[in-house]
Amino acid sequence: MTYLKKIHAYAIAFCLAASAFTATPALAEPNQDAVQQVVQAAAPAAVNGKQTVDNPYGLTALWKGGDFIAKATLAILVLMSVGSWYVIITKLADQHILNKQAKNASKSFWAAGEVEQAVETLEATSAYRFIAKSGADAKIHHRGLLGYIDFNDWIQLSIQRSIEKVQNRLQDKLAYLATVGSTAPFVGLFGTVWGIYHALTAIGIAGQASIDKVAGPVGESLIMTAIGLAVAVPAVLGYNWLVRRNKIALEQLRSFGADLHAVLLGSAAANKDGQDANVARSIHA
Repeated sequence: MTYLKKIHAYAIAFCLAASAFTATPALAEPNQDAVQQVVQAAAPAAVNGKQTVDNPYGLTALWKGGDFIAKATLAILVLMSVGSWYVIITKLADQHILNKQAKNASKSFWAAGEVEQAVETLEATSAYRFIAKSGADAKIHHRGLLGYIDFNDWIQLSIQRSIEKVQNRLQDKLAYLATVGSTAPFVGLFGTVWGIYHALTAIGIAGQASIDKVAGPVGESLIMTAIGLAVAVPAVLGYNWLVRRNKIALEQLRSFGADLHAVLLGSAAANKDGQDANVARSIHA
């Protein structure tokens, strides 16, 4: 089939060359260079069956031909996209670090003899160290006015507050992703409407309403909507993914807090029993 196309192309080129020769009877013999140029130019076009046409519209033309509002809209979408990817990458890194801290806590924390010693086995920047230290400090500070609070409730409140602080840190900047995911399509749509308005205004002023004058500028304006969707989709997917990962991390933190709560209560009860035993020995002595 390819050979038939080539033969057909060369036949067309030969006919074009022959017609050019017969159209100039004043020439005694054909110009071989001109014939060769015609054959080389006609053959590839006929083989491929299509011609290459430069597209005067596109993102570059949109930026060069756009006014201040169009450029500002495009810049806002770019900033939204950059910010979204920054938040996604940084929050994934934070979650990875938190998961690593959870593994280290499960290995070293519960093997210690005392709560204070167990706290020292964790990294200084670990969220689990922060929670454990909050519980240990609450045990020490349960005096004065705080002594009116039941010891069980006081330890539980202290651990819960520290977990909520870690939770707030995990959820930080996720609102940005939600905002971008919900507003980026509308920002892109605004850019499209603004571009179509100016395109139709220019066409009305010029008085030309042919398809090439209308379809080109209008299609160029639709790029804004496509960019808005391209910005919003990763932001929404990233938000949902990060929220699910945060739930898993928070479940691990709450489990650690519950176990720590039980350990602190047991430690306080053991210390109290030891003190009572010492008092009893001193009385009998």
